[in-house]
Amino acid sequence: MFKRIFLFVLTNILVMVTVSIVLSVLGLNSYITSAGLNYNALMGFCLVWGFVGSGISLMLSKFMAKTMMGVEIVDDRGQYGDLVRKVHALSRAAGLTKMPEVGVYNSPEVNAFATGPSKNNSLVAVSTGLLQQMNTDEVEGVLAHEVAHVANGDMVTMALVQGVVNAFVMFFARIAAFALQNAMRGDRDDDERSMTEGWAYHISVFVFEIAFSFLGMFVVAYFSRIREFRADQGGAKFAGKNKMIGALRRLQQKIDLVDDSKDQIKAMKISSKKGLMSFLSTHPSLEDRIAALERSM
Repeated sequence: MFKRIFLFVLTNILVMVTVSIVLSVLGLNSYITSAGLNYNALMGFCLVWGFVGSGISLMLSKFMAKTMMGVEIVDDRGQYGDLVRKVHALSRAAGLTKMPEVGVYNSPEVNAFATGPSKNNSLVAVSTGLLQQMNTDEVEGVLAHEVAHVANGDMVTMALVQGVVNAFVMFFARIAAFALQNAMRGDRDDDERSMTEGWAYHISVFVFEIAFSFLGMFVVAYFSRIREFRADQGGAKFAGKNKMIGALRRLQQKIDLVDDSKDQIKAMKISSKKGLMSFLSTHPSLEDRIAALERSM
């Protein structure tokens, strides 16, 4: 527990220090002038914050997954040799030139995920619960789905999408806060910089960022669901349609063994439960995924 908290704090410190250095080098620290907002500087400021943060998260994704999920890397000479050989065979079928690391973590949930900063530096991990609850063909379907994520470059794509969303959330939140402060200021002759450096401005930015971040979640979730459909198609191509559909049907039966309650690791979940907030779900419903496969192939 303390190790996870330490890593979380350390990652955020690393992001803040890196961003501060980049902003200082680029001269983007000050986007507020006596004439108002400098929109070019503000956009640069927000882009740096948005992309550096998501970029560092992407670079650390494998390390964080291993640490937070307790993933043990396995090889083809041990207990999980067949698993490793199957991942490598699917990876070659997907055209990957560098084989992903293969890991197993101890959990009763039925789950698997792929992560890593690039196609040549990736990790495919499965839970012990999945290996116990699925037969060989179903496991192959799941592995093919995860390998498809790697081959499609989904980790990088989602980092870029998140970076763009982060940047625009920050950009519009500051514009909205600045406009609100101007409206509240009225005819006072206070210095523009002093006004925006006050607590009211920063609180307004915080509130607007929360509101715009909520809207941004719909965008990120939409692109995430698209990548899941694409990975299902890839899984069907690499392992076979019947194995991919069989894996999804097994997940339907074992959906209660997928723990999607922890927001920080939802992106590492193989499925999501259907509900009123499905538009915010990173995964389409299993029913929709099976139907899409049956229609297209």
